[in-house]
Amino acid sequence: VSAFTKKPKTAEVTAGSTAVFEAETEKAGIKVKWQRAGTEITESEKYVIKAEGNKHSLTVNNVGKEDDVTYAVIAGSSKVKFELKVKEPAASASPAPPVESSQNTEVASAGAQPEEPLDPIGLFVTRPQDGEVTVGGNITFTAKVAGESLLKKPSVKWFKGKWMDLGSKVGKHLQLHDNYDRNKKVYTFEMEIIEANMTFAGAYRCEVSTKDKFDSSNFNLTVNEAPATGDLDIRAAFRRTSLAGAGRRMTSAFLSTEGLEEGGEFNFSALLKKSSFLRSVNRGEAKSESQSDVDVWEILRNAPPSEYEKIAFQYGITDLRGMLKRLKRIKKEQKKSTAFLKKLDPAYQVDKGQKIKLMVEVANPDADVKWLKNGQEIQVSGRYIFEAVGNKRILTINHCSLADDAAYECVVEEEKSFTELFVKEPPILITHPLEDQMVMVGERVEFECEVSEEGATVKWEKDGIELTREETFKYRFKKDGKKQYLIINESTKEDSGHYTVKTNGGVSVAELIVQEKKLEVYQSIADLTVKARDQAVFKCEVSDENVKGIWLKNGKEVVPDERIKISHIGRIHKLTIEDVTPGDEADYSFIPQGFAYNLSAKLQFLEVKIDFVPREEPPKIHLDCLGQSPDTIIVVAGNKLRLDVPISGDPTPTVIWQKVNKKSDLVRNNDDSMTPSENSSDLNTDSKLLFESEGRVRVEMHEDHCVFIIEGAEKEDEGVYRVLVKNPVGEDKADITVKVIDVPDPPEAPKISNIGEDYCTVQWQPPKYDGGQPVLG
Repeated sequence: VSAFTKKPKTAEVTAGSTAVFEAETEKAGIKVKWQRAGTEITESEKYVIKAEGNKHSLTVNNVGKEDDVTYAVIAGSSKVKFELKVKEPAASASPAPPVESSQNTEVASAGAQPEEPLDPIGLFVTRPQDGEVTVGGNITFTAKVAGESLLKKPSVKWFKGKWMDLGSKVGKHLQLHDNYDRNKKVYTFEMEIIEANMTFAGAYRCEVSTKDKFDSSNFNLTVNEAPATGDLDIRAAFRRTSLAGAGRRMTSAFLSTEGLEEGGEFNFSALLKKSSFLRSVNRGEAKSESQSDVDVWEILRNAPPSEYEKIAFQYGITDLRGMLKRLKRIKKEQKKSTAFLKKLDPAYQVDKGQKIKLMVEVANPDADVKWLKNGQEIQVSGRYIFEAVGNKRILTINHCSLADDAAYECVVEEEKSFTELFVKEPPILITHPLEDQMVMVGERVEFECEVSEEGATVKWEKDGIELTREETFKYRFKKDGKKQYLIINESTKEDSGHYTVKTNGGVSVAELIVQEKKLEVYQSIADLTVKARDQAVFKCEVSDENVKGIWLKNGKEVVPDERIKISHIGRIHKLTIEDVTPGDEADYSFIPQGFAYNLSAKLQFLEVKIDFVPREEPPKIHLDCLGQSPDTIIVVAGNKLRLDVPISGDPTPTVIWQKVNKKSDLVRNNDDSMTPSENSSDLNTDSKLLFESEGRVRVEMHEDHCVFIIEGAEKEDEGVYRVLVKNPVGEDKADITVKVIDVPDPPEAPKISNIGEDYCTVQWQPPKYDGGQPVLG
């Protein structure tokens, strides 16, 4: 998967101007390198490199012809190549010369060639065109290749049919030439056929390849007999009728799957038997026409199967499988038919998705015919159409599919006419090519391409050698819809090279660079000196976040547990030891897997002797009284009083509760003995110690507070209560006034005076007990 979300594109600029290439990465902060012709670019006045977040750019100032090379941008394991094309300010496209031909040459396509495109498709500027020549004449086929973006001369090969490489056949009848136009930057390659004879006719192919590109072009040569020779009409043997019924020449010597676009018919039997057309080729020179006739049909019929490919190579047969299939199925010639004026040809070919018509002529214009496919009668449908026009009976097959590739029969009464229909699939194109990759040893490699059809069959090669299924322990092939994958799980240095994916309609090449792992240590682990129960952390940082490793203690692997933790986050590796003990003192090491590194450090245990000094804190009472004054609490007679008093102090203080009587200067203890009051200077009272933990009036003691409780408050509970807390470093005290409110006594000694008709005067004495509140009237 590419690390780039936006890739730089090939640019074409005028000499002296500025070129800017931009790229964007998936994540910010990724280190990006730029290369020129395989060498890393360093920033200068000429080359300006910028990086802002995930956006990166390369600016080339004052562009010159020397800058017309291939560039690349690298991020991690992703590498994207692009080109800078430099053109002269006054440069303009000029028309390409027409296909060259020597005297006595006949060229199939008349007229001047179109202008050379500025941005050609593939590598060809001009592709070789179909040609036609008379026996004994000369013809030259020309191919032109754009050289602006090429660092060196491309490799060009010429083929006849599928197998015959014409590079080794140069001689009396075949010459290959090439030249380079430095002004137009165009390579011209020529194949010249001298004194052509009938054996030279057929399908040809020109292939051009560079380091990372490939292109091919198919063309045909038709050889016509000299007009003086009337005993054989070679064009009649290659008669091919188009779907519209117009005749055109068939330019291939045999039924081939290359270069044919329409279905049609041809006289196959006559073709094979015209032996003057099929001559053997020896070392690239065509044998003279005076040589005895050769019947390839008879040779194949009598030869063992092991010799078939050798014969096909010798005689330039381009579709051996189809020929053998027809050889097996075509019936022997029968006697002259009484029901048919014209039978079906032995074989037909049609492109997938096209339509084809199979036609016979019957003797009786009123005769009924049946059409059979693989022995089963065909029923009329949208795809199969039957026509009867006079003596002609026509079967039209629309939208041909691979299921239509079968044997067909036309039956009239007791007579039959047989043929075979071959359905040719369209070429599989590569719609998304492979991309170069750069990985480290041991990393996973995944080449991905996309083709024009789902589930298509492709072939993978490494440096020209096919990768087969027997090597699945090393390579894994995968298909996902239109996408094709080649996967190498753990790459090695030997995996470096050029990988090719091929279909019957395209080729894509990518380079794999496998580098040795180079691990940098950004931070090594350091020695530690740790005290008892402290935490010890060993930490190191390496350059590769995917590198794993192990921790060792005195040479033995550390096993994590509740106290010992091992972590790996990004490039950082940690060993954490909680609550260090003397047994943790040792030599510790971190070893990255796959590298000859050993990062080590020592843990020293520091034993510290400390004399224990207990913490001391004077006692303190934290009291917050609610009432008429900060230290007064009012309770209604009969109700419960509960007073929580928070206390603090270290050591825990002793708590003493006292009820203070304001009648003497003595403190009343629980044994009724009288002792001088410690606080006589403050209150000038007697005090009664309260120790009871049960009963109506009691004290409850807790660690951080004490509770004073009076159940059913009575009048005699009224008074001042003192709480005293003590420990060896001090003491604290607080006085709390408790008032009990009750129903007052009745007034005393009432006296009536000044009695009148409707009035009197009443006087009385205040009650002895006012209920805890002043009498108002």
